[in-house]
Amino acid sequence: MISIIKSAVAITTLGCLSASSALAAPYVNIENNSGFYDNEFGGGSTDLHLGYETSLSDSVGFYVQGGPSIQHVKDASSETEYSGKVGANVAITDHLGAYGEVAAITNDKNFSVDNLSIGTKLGVKYTF
Repeated sequence: MISIIKSAVAITTLGCLSASSALAAPYVNIENNSGFYDNEFGGGSTDLHLGYETSLSDSVGFYVQGGPSIQHVKDASSETEYSGKVGANVAITDHLGAYGEVAAITNDKNFSVDNLSIGTKLGVKYTF
């Protein structure tokens, strides 16, 4: 799994470096995710990411982003970890697209590959 992540980061980085500057853009992404159980806050995270997205063609796009992630737990002090995401989207037809993302976050601010929590996202989107 780790070699897949390294490959995805390398491919995305190469794609970002080789793409035309007219098709590439840096961005800031601030995202909050929270969990609730029985109408009570259980915990969450706030990501403060810097990112870069680019299009390699009319139908393929890539992005990479990362930065601090503030972890909030009910009745506990907040802690800062570091997280990042790499993803891609592909237009299959004018109305159908596919996307995927690999995300990772440190555990106790430990940057060791063995201590990363990793998640994936895959999906399709149909627009009318």
